[in-house]
Amino acid sequence: MYRTLKTAFTANQQTLQHLFDIRRMCGTIWNDCVQLARYYYRIHGSWIHQSDLQSELKGLYPLHSQTVQAVCHKFLHARDSVRKARKTDKSIRYPYKEKFVFHPKWVDKSFVIEGRKLTLSLGRWNKKQQAPLVLTLASVPNGVVKEVELVYDGQWHACLSYEDGVQPVPVQDGHTAAIDPGEIHTIATVCTNGQALVISGRKMRSIHRLRNKKVRELQILMSRCKKGSRKWRQYNRVKKYILSKSERQLKDILHKTTRAFVDWCMEQGVGHVALGDVEGVQRHSSKRNKRRKQVRSKKVNQKLSNWSFGKVTAQLTYKLEAAGISLSKENEAYTTQACPACGKRNKVRSRNYRCACGYEQHRDVHGAGNILSQYLHRKFLKVMMTSITYLQPVQA
Repeated sequence: MYRTLKTAFTANQQTLQHLFDIRRMCGTIWNDCVQLARYYYRIHGSWIHQSDLQSELKGLYPLHSQTVQAVCHKFLHARDSVRKARKTDKSIRYPYKEKFVFHPKWVDKSFVIEGRKLTLSLGRWNKKQQAPLVLTLASVPNGVVKEVELVYDGQWHACLSYEDGVQPVPVQDGHTAAIDPGEIHTIATVCTNGQALVISGRKMRSIHRLRNKKVRELQILMSRCKKGSRKWRQYNRVKKYILSKSERQLKDILHKTTRAFVDWCMEQGVGHVALGDVEGVQRHSSKRNKRRKQVRSKKVNQKLSNWSFGKVTAQLTYKLEAAGISLSKENEAYTTQACPACGKRNKVRSRNYRCACGYEQHRDVHGAGNILSQYLHRKFLKVMMTSITYLQPVQA
């Protein structure tokens, strides 16, 4: 399986300064891709192909040709992704914004790893071979490294994509579990054996709230300074530090949450997971009228923007695959409102779902149960549960 190791590295000051220059140069390459794609479409009325885009940029930058091609490939991938997304939402725009910096990447034969020494080739420029960049890695993965991407987030890191040689476990037969993803409880799941699991996401919410509060305070202070002044740059550095730290904390909690769920699935003998698809909840859950675009409050908008359901799906996909458990996305429309006992729809105002017929259940477990019954029987039926387990991804 392919995995990625993010590790620190050391280099001399001249090499680090060169890396900053390469990072800005890759941003220029991205901007050139955007402009060339626009120009080609105006002239020919069709999308520019990969070979034409690469030939237009060949020999224009003092970088290895595969580094330039990697930026082109990311642009084309972003364009194709937008094309698919526009089938459901025409408001999504194709890549148009200019980038000041972009992460450089080296692939295939453009780099060499010997022990912890990483040598990055810069190719030929003005008919001369440029001196390579030499980095000393803090750690090296046990596998064949296929790609090297350098990222800067307050400090430099090398992301090494490698093949560990471990084959995915074949999909096993077993119980079926359904997930109702949420913003308060990251994962609420029900299994066909009667077991239910709720993993809290309140720690993530507290980090989001603290981050938003601190960033707002800094933005107010920055608005009182002249842009680019010494004080403005000082506040901007603090802002980047807060964003970087909170991002690392959220990533750590998300990994622990998804790992806890996968371990639970293996204990329960789950062979398939049905995940409620909440894609588009930001666009489709607010009423619209002519006077106002949205009647949703700013507080709700902020909560939805902080909800990392896409990252949860991405992590569950590869972790479940490694454990031999299949995953599918299922429609979750009305799964929170519909009563599985009488079929009536009720608006839920608290953490517990109550119906006039007497049915009562935890709100998120109720939604997961409806997703499970809909996946198995194509209609909402009451799912019998023997116990509910509550977990925290980290110690408080």
